[in-house]
Amino acid sequence: MNTLGNIIWIVFGGFIIFLMYLFGSVILFLTIIGIPFGIQTLKLAVMSLMPFGKDVVPGERQSGCLYLIMNIIWILIAGLEIAIVHAILALLFAITIIGIPFAVQHMKLAYLALAPFGSDIVEKDH
Repeated sequence: MNTLGNIIWIVFGGFIIFLMYLFGSVILFLTIIGIPFGIQTLKLAVMSLMPFGKDVVPGERQSGCLYLIMNIIWILIAGLEIAIVHAILALLFAITIIGIPFAVQHMKLAYLALAPFGSDIVEKDH
C-alpha cells in the first residue's frame, strides 16, 4: 500500500515538491551560513519524495539549546510559511475521502517544516 501511495503522490505533485525543496537546498548550500538549513531542506526533500511508510520523530540527539535556537531562526525565516502551505494543502486534500491519506502526509511535512532541527525521518513499523 505504501508503494502505491508513493507512486500516486509522486505523479500528482510530490515530485514537484521534491524538486522545489532540492533546489532550495542547493541554493542554501552555496553559502556557509546556509549549510545547516540546506541540510534540513534536504531532509524535507527526502520526506516529500516518498512520504508513505515514513514517520517524523524527535531525534535522540536533541539535547541542548542549539536545536531550539536553530528552529527559532528556521521558523522566522521560512519554516512557518512552509508549514502553513502544507497545512492548507492538507485541508484541501481532507475535503474528499480519497484525499485523506495525502492530507496526513502533508501534515507530517508541515510538522517537519515547522521544526526540522532535532527531528528524524524513520521507517514506520507495521
